Amino acid sequence: MRAVVLSEHGDPEVLTVTEIEDPEPGPEEVVVAVASTALNRADVLQRMGFYPEPGPPKAHEIPGMELAGRVVARGARVTAWAEGDAVMGIVTGGAYAEKVAVHERQLLAVPPALPLTDAGAVPEVYLTAWDALVVQGGLTAGRWALVHAGASGVGTAAIGLCRELGASVVVTTSTSKVDACRELGADVVVDYRAGEDFVEAVADATGGRGVDVVLDVIGGDYVDRNVAALRTGGTIVQVGVMGGGRAEVNVGALLPKRATLIGTVLRPRHLEEKIALTQRFGHEVLPWFASGALRPVIDSRFPLDQAAEAHRRMESNANIGKIVLELSP
Repeated sequence: MRAVVLSEHGDPEVLTVTEIEDPEPGPEEVVVAVASTALNRADVLQRMGFYPEPGPPKAHEIPGMELAGRVVARGARVTAWAEGDAVMGIVTGGAYAEKVAVHERQLLAVPPALPLTDAGAVPEVYLTAWDALVVQGGLTAGRWALVHAGASGVGTAAIGLCRELGASVVVTTSTSKVDACRELGADVVVDYRAGEDFVEAVADATGGRGVDVVLDVIGGDYVDRNVAALRTGGTIVQVGVMGGGRAEVNVGALLPKRATLIGTVLRPRHLEEKIALTQRFGHEVLPWFASGALRPVIDSRFPLDQAAEAHRRMESNANIGKIVLELSP
């Protein structure tokens, strides 16, 4: 099969397609012929050598943490899927390839309303946003969320989830992406490049009460300001550190808020944790995709052999939503 194999780390030019052996399924695994996968910031970090795939070393280092496609082979103990089934799911790596072996319970059925070429852009960002906002943050209808990087993959997923939950959302973004965030359903859009202050915007929107949940992919000096924007008893869920991994936090402000600050990441979790999250997502969120209420926001599409160009687009921060790699029509 064809796959993007990292023989070295560095600039996007290291992403080249190589012919390697097809994967064989384990007893509880299926092999999926990949129709689409999508880029995540973690792929860029892995390419640069900063975020290796967890677990023992594999024969080939292949990026890619989400996929959609059709089952083409099954392990001896697989009961959930038949050959030809349309599936999507998260993996720890390996999705920049024509075929991937995946545990059967990490996969979800792709609803007929969702094309396979779009479905590869769903699992990672929607699971991340839903886990952060709802599972860990406790967001429900009638409450407020603050989401940073609102036009990113996780950000656009979060806006859609808030809309369907009946929650209100404040997002931060840059000037060129303000209109897109509004069109997706954000209640308040803060243009940080224009010098707008999200703490002030939250206070105005909530009557000074603050938001119930913050979903932050930035870190750095945003952490202290997140505390200021939070209501008493609220939760900050830190899922990334694009703005820096170190922060100075005013603990004196954190204490009277009785706030919870959670650091979380999806990729290194144990298999059973990923399975449990995936199955709950399937019951609670997948129906919105089946009805058409939720759709992944697709910024652009590239064939597998243009993975380097796809990475350049992500690193330019020009994308609104997901950058998709298509492997077959």
